Amino acid sequence: MPNDSNADKKDDHNCEERLNELKKFVSAGVWEGVSLIDWEDWHWQLRNRIATIDQLENLIKLSPEEQADVLLAEKRLALGITPYFFNLIDKHDLSCPIRRQVIPRIEETQSMPWERDDPCGEESSSPVPGIVHRYPDRVLFLVTDRCASYCRYCTRSRMVSNATGYDFHPEFERQVAYIREHKEVRDVLLSGGDPLLLNDDKIDEILKRLRQIPHIEMLRIGTRIPIFLPQRITAELCDILKKYHPLFISIHTNHPRELTVESRKALGRLADAGIPLGNQSVLLKGVNDDVVVMKALVQKLLMCRVKPYYLYQCDLVSGSEHLRTSIKKGIEIMIGLRGFTTGYAIPQYVIDAPNGGGKIPINPNYIVSQNDERIILRNYEGKLYEYPEPICLNVVK
Repeated sequence: MPNDSNADKKDDHNCEERLNELKKFVSAGVWEGVSLIDWEDWHWQLRNRIATIDQLENLIKLSPEEQADVLLAEKRLALGITPYFFNLIDKHDLSCPIRRQVIPRIEETQSMPWERDDPCGEESSSPVPGIVHRYPDRVLFLVTDRCASYCRYCTRSRMVSNATGYDFHPEFERQVAYIREHKEVRDVLLSGGDPLLLNDDKIDEILKRLRQIPHIEMLRIGTRIPIFLPQRITAELCDILKKYHPLFISIHTNHPRELTVESRKALGRLADAGIPLGNQSVLLKGVNDDVVVMKALVQKLLMCRVKPYYLYQCDLVSGSEHLRTSIKKGIEIMIGLRGFTTGYAIPQYVIDAPNGGGKIPINPNYIVSQNDERIILRNYEGKLYEYPEPICLNVVK
């Protein structure tokens, strides 16, 4: 009995601590009148997204650059920010890294000659609507055109939110039939939009049908829900997901400020369900193009039980020039990580080559010279080391 009593007291303490955390978080924003029950309801979060300029201007003072483009946002990529994620914005800082990711700016209307609506050439590798088959043994399965919030640099701006009239409607029967017919496919990545915006039954149905295909070995989900809408990661959802192992989830986090107590708890629920978690960041000017920021991000990800997986050079999507950094900057960041933090924290820096070229790794040049006899290497400190190549030994029998 004493042990049970102690356990009850501990639970009471945890509940009280949790309530205090939530009260502080909600009151820090503009939804202080909202009940904690509503705040933790992902449906409430979606119903109350900031989706118009009037809503946005009532909540934050816009810069002239922001105000000019919000009026045009619906013609390219809809405005959409969950109350939870909006509360992460420093409303007094025009250069806030959270702000730069979700509030439109006039620069989005300016397209460079090299930019494309479909920068990665997905349309040319799409044998049926909603399937992209670029690599031999895996396919991209697009299940929705909606997200909890909309990233202003989105690779699929042409279809996500339907602001451009793309009018994407997944054809699940044709998509599943294609995968079933192509026995070389062993890996399916669910994406969109965000697959975890679908209801539990629909997610269960899609995963079940894919898992019934004999040659499908692994399933993956690409999502930003644990970052934009951590309330969605419920115990019920985790119970569904863990039925379909091996199942992997790639999240999308760009700045350490996005990894809140709420998102950490959501990621913990996924990890506890046995789901391996990886993170994909996009290198963005004024957001994470700094080795100190990136180091903090990757180390914080590991504390959330997420492996930093990819660091993407920003795709050449129309209207993204103001957010792109140089490849030189990306390499500088990788040099600043290698050797200065654990290897588990170091992502692979890649460019998703334009027009369907696929992911190409970009690495600092650690090879100084090389011939048939030896290779000269540079380590993270800039010191040189020689490694001999193997020679053919003449063994006398």
